[in-house]
Amino acid sequence: MLKEKLKELNKKYLEIESKLSESSITSRQDEYKTLSKEHSFLSPVIEKSKEYFKLLKDINNLEELKNSSDKEMRELAIAEYDEAIIKKDKMDAEIKLLLIPPDPHEGKNVIIEIRAGTGGEEAGLFVGDLFRAYTRFAESYGWKYEVIDSNPTGIGGYKEIVFTLEGSKVWKYFKFERGIHRVQRVPDTEASGRVHTSAISVAVLPEAEEVDVEIKTEDLRIDTYRASGAGGQHVNKTDSAIRITHLPTGLVVACQDERSQIKNRARAMKVLRAKLYEQKVLEYEQKISTERKLQVGTGDRSEKIRTYNFPQNRITDHRIGFSVYNITEVMNGDLRELIEKLIACDNEAKLKGANI
Repeated sequence: MLKEKLKELNKKYLEIESKLSESSITSRQDEYKTLSKEHSFLSPVIEKSKEYFKLLKDINNLEELKNSSDKEMRELAIAEYDEAIIKKDKMDAEIKLLLIPPDPHEGKNVIIEIRAGTGGEEAGLFVGDLFRAYTRFAESYGWKYEVIDSNPTGIGGYKEIVFTLEGSKVWKYFKFERGIHRVQRVPDTEASGRVHTSAISVAVLPEAEEVDVEIKTEDLRIDTYRASGAGGQHVNKTDSAIRITHLPTGLVVACQDERSQIKNRARAMKVLRAKLYEQKVLEYEQKISTERKLQVGTGDRSEKIRTYNFPQNRITDHRIGFSVYNITEVMNGDLRELIEKLIACDNEAKLKGANI
C-alpha cells in the first residue's frame, strides 16, 4: 500500500512542478501559495521515496539470489536480505511520519494563559509552579518568553499569568498543554498534613499575524487604568495599564506589566488577535470533527488532561493513560518525556486514521 501511495505522490509532485513552472502562475497568488505549500510538504517525501524504491529493487534481487545454487552466494544474499528488510521497516516508519499533513500552526509562536481554578491559594501557587516549569523547559531549548499580564497573589502564586513563547518548535511542544491540570498535594499552609486537590486551566494560543485576523478599529473599546499588584515603583502612579474590549465578540484582554501604555497596548492587541484567531480555528475544526477525533485530546479548555499527585510522585496524562514518576524533575522543567509521548501518540492516531 505504501508503495502505491508513493507512486501516486510522485505523479502529483511532477504535476505540481509543471504548474509552478508556468509563467502565468505568479499572477494567480492564491493558487501559487497553495501549490508552493504542497511542493514544500512533498519534497522530503519524494526524496525519501527514491531511496525507498531503490531498496525495494535490491530486496527483489536478493530474494532471487537466496535461491542460488552457489552456496556462498546464497548465504551472502540471505544475510544481506535480512539487513535490507530491517532497513525497509525503519524506512516505512520514517516515510509514514513524513506523510502526516503538517499542522497549520507549525512554526508559530504561542501565547499561554495559566489561570487558577478550584483550590484557592493552593491553585494560585500551582499556577506559579507550572509557569516556572514551562519557562525552564523553554530555556533549555533556547526559546524566549515574555510576561504579558499577571495577577500575583502575594504569596508566590498567581490568580493568572499570560506570557508569550518564541521559538522554532514552541507550538509543536506546547499545543497539548491546553486543558485542566489537577494537582494533589499537602499545601504548606495545611497543619494537619491533609492532601488537597486543586485545579488550574491552561490555554495555548498560536500567535496570529495581521493577515490571519482582520480587526477593525471601530470594533474596539480601549480603556486605560492604573496598574495594580506587585509590579514595581510605577504601580498606581500612571494610567499605563490597557484593557481592550472587542465589541462584536465581547472578548476582553488586558495588559499592565509594562510601564509604557504604548507597549501594553501592543501586547494586548497581540493577545486579542490570538484569541480571535483561535475562535476562527475552532469554528473550522468543528466542521471537520472526524479529523479532531484522530488527535490526542480535543483542545477543549474544560477537558481534564493531567493530574500531578505529589504524595505518589506521579504525573498522569489522562488522554493517553501514561504516567511518569519524577514529579520534582518535571516541575523543574524536565517535560520532555511527557511531551514526546503525547506527540508520538498523536502521530500514531493520525496514521491509523489516515490508513497510511
